[in-house]
Amino acid sequence: MLRRLHGLPGIALALALAVTALTGAVLSVQPALDRAAAPAIPAAASVADLAAQVAARHPGVSAIRLRADGSLTAAFDDGDTRGVERIDPATGAGLGPYAVSETTRFFTNLHRSFLAGDAGRVAAAIGALAMLGVSVSGLMLLARRLGGAGALLRPIRGTPAQRWHGELGRLAAVGLIMSSLTGLWMWAGTFGLLPETTGANSAVAASGGAPAPVGTLTGLRAVKLKDLRELSFPDPAGPADVFTLVTADGERLVDAATGATLAMTPATALERMNDLVRMLHTGRGAWVLGLLLGLASAAVPVLAATGFALWLRRRAARPRISANVPVRRADTVILVGSEGNSTWGFAGTLHTALVAAGHKVHTAAMNDVTAAHLSAPRVLVLAATYGEGTAPQSAKHFLSRLAGLPGQPAVAVLGFGDRSFPHFCRFARAVADALEARGCPQLLPMKRIDRRSAQEFAQWGRDLGGALGHDLVLTHVAEPPKTMPLVLAGRELYGEAVGAPVAILRFQAPADPRTGAPGRLPTFEAGDLVGIVPPGDYMPRFYSLASSTRDGVLEICVRLRADGLCSTFLHGLRPGGGIDAFIRENPAFRPAKGRGPLILIGAGAGIGPLAGFVRANAAGRPVHLYWGGRSAASDFLYEHELAQHLAERRLTTLRTAFSRDPEGSAYVQDRIAADAPRLRELVKQGAQILVCGGRDMAEAVTRALEPVVRPLGLDLPTLKSSGRYVEDVY
Repeated sequence: MLRRLHGLPGIALALALAVTALTGAVLSVQPALDRAAAPAIPAAASVADLAAQVAARHPGVSAIRLRADGSLTAAFDDGDTRGVERIDPATGAGLGPYAVSETTRFFTNLHRSFLAGDAGRVAAAIGALAMLGVSVSGLMLLARRLGGAGALLRPIRGTPAQRWHGELGRLAAVGLIMSSLTGLWMWAGTFGLLPETTGANSAVAASGGAPAPVGTLTGLRAVKLKDLRELSFPDPAGPADVFTLVTADGERLVDAATGATLAMTPATALERMNDLVRMLHTGRGAWVLGLLLGLASAAVPVLAATGFALWLRRRAARPRISANVPVRRADTVILVGSEGNSTWGFAGTLHTALVAAGHKVHTAAMNDVTAAHLSAPRVLVLAATYGEGTAPQSAKHFLSRLAGLPGQPAVAVLGFGDRSFPHFCRFARAVADALEARGCPQLLPMKRIDRRSAQEFAQWGRDLGGALGHDLVLTHVAEPPKTMPLVLAGRELYGEAVGAPVAILRFQAPADPRTGAPGRLPTFEAGDLVGIVPPGDYMPRFYSLASSTRDGVLEICVRLRADGLCSTFLHGLRPGGGIDAFIRENPAFRPAKGRGPLILIGAGAGIGPLAGFVRANAAGRPVHLYWGGRSAASDFLYEHELAQHLAERRLTTLRTAFSRDPEGSAYVQDRIAADAPRLRELVKQGAQILVCGGRDMAEAVTRALEPVVRPLGLDLPTLKSSGRYVEDVY
């Protein structure tokens, strides 16, 4: 719901918001320009001083005003000439006619009303309301993603579009919220929706004596010129008329003969509020604030573009579900928890089969669960498990939301995972346990699907059909990923002598067959993943990238695994052989920006992305690499390249451990324990730790690092939550 509240107004009103924001950005520069152009007002000058100087030149002066742009102007009618001129606050001399720039007038009207009168003002108010909703919901979404409101200043990880959107959004949000709220207030005032601001004027009687020289009037001499809003002169034909002096404090009436203040009407709270709102919205009187608001407004088109790109990406990634009835009309709800969107494909197959069997079905992400979903007669949960047994992206908030909702529908939970991992379908198990604990009757016991098996899915469908009282045939054909061909350009083989072959493989895009020009690689960074589809299979295998597009090759480290279909295929590949592959961004596993130290820890083929991070460290950032292999003589991956990086200062220190070294076997966690004081100092300096390799190694590293950081009052979960401890574990 929150994501819809954030996205739909922005998409629907994108053009109006862009016009409002860009015109606001243009107008925000005007206060700074006005300040630079307007003469400074002397601190000691009084209203009486300037009034006397102007009256000496213009006997028919009727009013002096200090305008919002900082200009002092005098309106006069001297009989043969009349007009409004700018005046020098120090001397009262004329500085030429006063006129508002037509360009400024155009942008102001475009900003306020889209050049469409009252109808345009209403549209602008709707735009301000949408901007307020988008800004507030955006901050809430970012806080939720980063771990709460207290984490809003943490580094933002993700794709370039996600980072740009998040970074600019949190910088601009306060300014956009302020502009939206003040704009709505001013709109309400324009249409008379606020109370009257004028206080009650006191009845006064002027002395009626001969007017004294204006420069001698004490009621005007007591007011500093810098506090002036407007001074209206008495009508020469009316001896009972008075000077009317308006300041931020209110309105005072001054006797033209005696200079006495006859009445003072203080400014009301609403008038003061209007003045504050006008200043906060326009920056008039606070030019620095105006520029900051302008920068916030200028970010809106970029936010719109990156937000639209993210929306399109989510929309394209999720399969379209036909005949998806509104949730309140559904007899069956399917909730989907997916990380890479493959589970959505299974959900689509299930949805179609249930609709064909006569059911009214609603399919949604697990994060979107509401009381309406749980009021359906039955709920089917299809949940993948991510990483170390955690919730996938579209289900991260399911369990916490479930705890606060009513409803006990009949349920069936289907988990998706890989049986070779120790936490096989752990998240699906947690969901099934939570539903059982709230008393939901089971349609079926929880079932686990290994490696997206279409056969196991079909059997679960037959069981579900039996529970529903009819046949249910689930024939799922996975949509193959969109791949591109790559050609093996070179390979290095290590580890055969110790029975653990590891190949460093470097791929290039095939040359254009017509011109012979080199092909172009897709865009990727070290630490991203390449999905490779082996011949005769539809399920991709993912490998961490040791290179970036800038290196001109796509490089991976592949360990040969017994009965490993894809690793066997890749190890058997010879230069010139081809693969079908695609890139999956992995922005969570990248060095944080900045100059802080990096601690890289890996073992075996896990050195691949770590070597890529070192290779990209042209700026000489402190980087400390800990890596473990079996034998220095047989499988010291990247040995010569790392030596070169040490000489170039791309790599600060290298600590290796070999488990079958005749001179003394050790594991990478042993090196960590031995270097505990140095590592503790690096963490104290703000170091980020990146770990890549097998699960057993990662768990051993965790045990070794806990006593390193504990004396600093830290623990690894805290470092993980702040992005200072990240893993790529397989």
